[in-house]
Amino acid sequence: MADQAEFAELAMVHMAALYTAALRLTRNPSDAEDLVQETYLKAYRAFGSFAEGTNLKAWLYKILTNTFINSYRAKKRRPEVADVEDVEDLYLYHHLAADQAGGLGRSAEDEVLDRFTDSDVKEAIESLPEAFRIAVLLADVEGFSYKEIADITDVPIGTVMSRIHRGRKALQKALATYGAVHGLVVTGGDGH
Repeated sequence: MADQAEFAELAMVHMAALYTAALRLTRNPSDAEDLVQETYLKAYRAFGSFAEGTNLKAWLYKILTNTFINSYRAKKRRPEVADVEDVEDLYLYHHLAADQAGGLGRSAEDEVLDRFTDSDVKEAIESLPEAFRIAVLLADVEGFSYKEIADITDVPIGTVMSRIHRGRKALQKALATYGAVHGLVVTGGDGH
């Protein structure tokens, strides 16, 4: 059983990452701050039940995700004060770009990806249905395994895999549509 005195030392190092995740979920800085605060309050209160040796980050994300799903979905009915365009950093875009830049040569795909702006990618992510958006963000941005995502979201691992697959396909389609409309990609009409 974990000692609550350890909470600040162990859990607070994850605050920046949790805030970034909360901002992606809520799409509103004020709501993200509230979500993180509520997450830490719940985590502090339940820290005595945290099993030492298990993944603290995944445990915190589970609390964050469940709090978002239970509390903030109801708030979605009110008008948003800010939208995803206000998010200055899109880790997914930069992370993927950094992975692609590993080689010295640049592919045609890299050149096209460079033409997409952060706001284009943010808009595509925002267009995903909530369940897909959460699964894709937890997998591709936060780097959680399928099993960890299943634990965080309380859904079977097969559902997680399906949501990630369908979310990635929807994201790919949204970006391909944007690319075609803006002349960044060429679509073959004759199948060649």
